[in-house]
Amino acid sequence: MKKALADADFVQENGPERQEFKVKLFADMDGATPQDSIIASSSSGLTMSVMQSACQHPERCVTGHPFNPPHVIPLVEVVAGAKTSSQTVEQAISFYASIGKKPIHVRKEVVGHVANRLQAALYREVVYLIEQGVLDVADSDAAVCWGPGLRWGVMGPNLLFHLGGGQGGIQHFMEQFTGPLATWWKDLGKITDFSPQVKQMIIDGVQNEAGSRSIEELESERDAMLLELLATRAKGEKTAQEAMASVAR
Repeated sequence: MKKALADADFVQENGPERQEFKVKLFADMDGATPQDSIIASSSSGLTMSVMQSACQHPERCVTGHPFNPPHVIPLVEVVAGAKTSSQTVEQAISFYASIGKKPIHVRKEVVGHVANRLQAALYREVVYLIEQGVLDVADSDAAVCWGPGLRWGVMGPNLLFHLGGGQGGIQHFMEQFTGPLATWWKDLGKITDFSPQVKQMIIDGVQNEAGSRSIEELESERDAMLLELLATRAKGEKTAQEAMASVAR
């Protein structure tokens, strides 16, 4: 490792999610790299404050959490530890952007960062609805990917609700629709764990939905469609930018 990292400008570690292992790994990388290099972690569960705790130069350590499949999905969550410098965060964000990623600055350490927490919140309600017999596994997947999931691939929920407010935008949305939305929040499932019964329901439902397709075939199908979606989005963004530039002229 010392030879590999001796001249490294940027290191991205993907080691096992074990606290003692990560703390030692960061200390070892800290000693093997130039002092002005950046050491980033792909950890989804451990905080950078913990991982950098044994480093001599913790100010250049930062979390850069990608989202699966990381070779396709652009998102990278950049999170500082307690001793990470603001310069390191800025440099990490700039680096990820330069290689075609979409970095976001997570300004406070929380378990699971952001994207996984959002995913977990949605899935909790999916599991609750399946458990309550509201719909089956296949229809729960369809409800997401053929409904709001399509819109989320274009804009985030805040900007979409801005459109949902009509000509009054987000101001009208907040005045008109937050009451019903809060009512739905109160009715969301209070499920806090997976019962053996609901686990089996989901297993059976997923296997039925997948049919004869192997994991490899499903991955290939997913990645092909993701690449098409990303290409379409890039084309759409370029067209929109050209249209705005034309109006400005």
